[in-house]
Amino acid sequence: MSSMSSARMLSRSLAAATSRLSAARRIHSLARPQASGLPRSTDSTHHAVVSTFDLFSIGVGPSSSHTVGPMRAGKIFVQDLVDHKILDKVASIKADLYGSLALTGIGHGTPNATLMGLEGELPETVPTETIIPRVEAMHETHTITLNGTHRIRFNPDKDLTLHYYESLPQHPNGMRFTVFDANGDMLATNEYFSIGGGFVVNEKTQVAHGENVFFRNTESQAETSSHEVDERTQQDLVTAALPFRSGKDLIEMCERENLSIAEVVFLNELQWRSREEVIDSAYRIWGVMDDSIRRGCLSTDRQLPGPPQCPAPAQRNELTGVFKRRQRARRPVLPQLDYLSVYAIAVNEENAAGGRVVTAPTNGAAGVIPAVLKYHLEFLSEDPRGASISAAEMGCQGEVAAAAFAAVMGGTPRQVENAAEIGMEHNLGLTCDPVDGLVQIPCIERNALGAVKAVTAAQLALQGDGHHRVTLDQVIETMRQTGQDMMSKYKETSQGGLAVNVPVC
Repeated sequence: MSSMSSARMLSRSLAAATSRLSAARRIHSLARPQASGLPRSTDSTHHAVVSTFDLFSIGVGPSSSHTVGPMRAGKIFVQDLVDHKILDKVASIKADLYGSLALTGIGHGTPNATLMGLEGELPETVPTETIIPRVEAMHETHTITLNGTHRIRFNPDKDLTLHYYESLPQHPNGMRFTVFDANGDMLATNEYFSIGGGFVVNEKTQVAHGENVFFRNTESQAETSSHEVDERTQQDLVTAALPFRSGKDLIEMCERENLSIAEVVFLNELQWRSREEVIDSAYRIWGVMDDSIRRGCLSTDRQLPGPPQCPAPAQRNELTGVFKRRQRARRPVLPQLDYLSVYAIAVNEENAAGGRVVTAPTNGAAGVIPAVLKYHLEFLSEDPRGASISAAEMGCQGEVAAAAFAAVMGGTPRQVENAAEIGMEHNLGLTCDPVDGLVQIPCIERNALGAVKAVTAAQLALQGDGHHRVTLDQVIETMRQTGQDMMSKYKETSQGGLAVNVPVC
């Protein structure tokens, strides 16, 4: 099935969904915020709706919080220097990485990602094969080109500091950038926090003499900076078409409006972008997912970071042979679940090697959702040419591939919620303890287990009617509490668990 024909099928199905929703407008008004850009009521902004394309973004490996986030932070900082016409005055820069970003930063590629961001690169577009050579050139020349245009002196060994045993108070994944003029006087500084999934937040920048503005300069420029911050804030307050605050709210809305979860998500997406943009963006994300599976399976010269005796486990002829045959094997010799596992492993090898992957919703779990979707297309789809991976289907994935699989298998909203609950309930207390700070152990095999568990969770949910003892909301709250109670050494610091008990391979 071509992308164009799939898009036409999707458009027709969505048109039907829109028609059903029109009948329900007497209950929910779908009007956009008024011209002022503010929602009609403050309470309407307090919902759990997040754009699919914020959760699923194209980036690079090996970590969304330690690679994608720092690269975006570096780019934000240098872009603000440009916007405030201060970049040309910069003669030197200091970069400081704190807490977890320092403890596992080398293995996660954090310094390299940070430097790429400062040179103006973004995770979505940076040529991954150029990262290592460019960083090596910085070490040799002791220079960096801020935002790709302004070359200054910079020694990575001295000007980029890893603070292993110091964290910024707001978040363990903190970083600080500071720029100076030719006289050594500070021009501007800012702290950024990579909170997971590639998301970055920052505090107000503190400048010389303590002014609470972005840069030390005139009052008029301070007002401009404040206006820009307010404008960014307003963009985040767009009211969702169908807001919900919990899993319970979402299920009740679906049943009241006769909509699937996928249709609710799609209609909410239309608040941010057009129908065509949603469809095109979804296909682009699936394309990157599918390519990461293929590259991970077919690469013959793959060497993951770390000691040379650490192999790439997906490189097995018996598992990758199907990709090298022209005719697709509908009945493979090996069980289908072997393919599900190797799909997940392949993506996370690509991630570990610093390749292009989709943050779904993190890089550490980037193999689970692509593997489950590929498994559905290859072995369960009634169309042997492949089914449509639509924005609506992708929109219902959330954080658990089990929900997506239950949805594409025809599950009701309650069954989809049940699948997500099962998948999440049995991952409570999961440690993040990478050996040697690398994502190879335990992340790669963990994705294979995650994909298999997702399919199993969906199958269990589909056997019932969606009514169950433990709710998704209860599990989400339990996961939040469990995360708070866990010791920091099990939270991506390489200070506990497997990281201290498994010898470096």
